[in-house]
Amino acid sequence: MREMALSLIKFYQRYISKMTPKTCRYYPTCSEFAAWHFKNNNFFSAFVAVTLRILRCNQLFKGGIDYPVICKKFNSFSIFSQNSDFNINFWFIPYKENKFYVVKVLDSLKEI
Repeated sequence: MREMALSLIKFYQRYISKMTPKTCRYYPTCSEFAAWHFKNNNFFSAFVAVTLRILRCNQLFKGGIDYPVICKKFNSFSIFSQNSDFNINFWFIPYKENKFYVVKVLDSLKEI
């Protein structure tokens, strides 16, 4: 289900989004928000969060920065891993206990 949702989002971003005007009131855009949620959360909670976000994306709401908040428990993890192929794609910034904001790493920072 997750892969199907991500492929539908990718199709929308590549083909449909380019033909419509830029009207999203939030950063990240609703499609990017959905992709981040489906990549980092389970399907049903991501579906609910994305649906609520799309309903909020209209003129009645102020808009602004709205990073996805996910529930996640991390295993013990060593930053100094011996794996040289270690890539960081998202930052998980603490929000509340076991809840994190998801922020994507900029491409320019990946090269450092």
